[in-house]
Amino acid sequence: MIPICLVTGFLGSGKTTLLRRIIERHRDERIVYLVNEFSPQDIDGALLADAEEDVVAIPGGSIFCRCLVTEFLGHLQRIPERFHREDAPVVGVVIEASGVADPRVIEQMLRETRLDAVYEPASIISVVDPGSLPRLVHTLPNIQAQIEAADVVLINKIDLFPSAEVDATEKIVREISASAKVMRTVRCGVDLELFAGARVRGLEGEYALCADPNYARFAIAFAEPVDAAALRRELEALRDEVYRAKGFVPTAEGLAYLDMSAAALTIERAAPPGGPTGLVVIARGEDHDGVAALARRFGVAEA
Repeated sequence: MIPICLVTGFLGSGKTTLLRRIIERHRDERIVYLVNEFSPQDIDGALLADAEEDVVAIPGGSIFCRCLVTEFLGHLQRIPERFHREDAPVVGVVIEASGVADPRVIEQMLRETRLDAVYEPASIISVVDPGSLPRLVHTLPNIQAQIEAADVVLINKIDLFPSAEVDATEKIVREISASAKVMRTVRCGVDLELFAGARVRGLEGEYALCADPNYARFAIAFAEPVDAAALRRELEALRDEVYRAKGFVPTAEGLAYLDMSAAALTIERAAPPGGPTGLVVIARGEDHDGVAALARRFGVAEA
């Protein structure tokens, strides 16, 4: 049996940072990484591929929705043949689910496809942050589902919020799940056991909708360099509409990587990525007129 470590967490909570740490700590082990992005472009997969060759990207929705589940299962079915070597057998699979995923369906999905004869869920890790959890947990049900399913919950980015907000976030987590191990982290700086403790959890969830009305997606392709400071101001003004924005943006000073979450907005110089450039914005499903206007100025419609 091949053990699975499932990493979940809302948009911008720090899942990709956690995967980078996992890759670094387990570089001598043969682990396959499946990276699922809700956005239509593969950004996280391209970033992680710089650090690890055994990365498979699945962009464009949730692997636990009917639209992508067939592709996801196809990747799982091919892993034993594609990656296994006698001198370096696959010791496990780490799956980074999209920020909108309901992980409670994983056991049902493996059982329905008979892949439970090949794979077993060993650990489920949920990453949360004080910027988004208290604000959204009661309006976006999958955030609560991610905590309910978790063996370990990382309260990340605690250095960016007052201690009272961190305490309030932990209180919410413990009210949702009394059994999960809760750890406070900065940039997901913690060493975790990934593949021990495989067990049947009896989780039950629902496959995600192919077009989730809670979210709107925009993919902005820049035809010419933009004023980074002006773009920052525009996005900061749209914080009530934007859940997440990330991507590679051309500026007068060169290519920059923009990362916006509930905690912060950073724009840093970057080397050209292996994949496409452009900015992906995940916004509220309704009342996102400001984001739509920003996208239209660059000639891009809702993705």
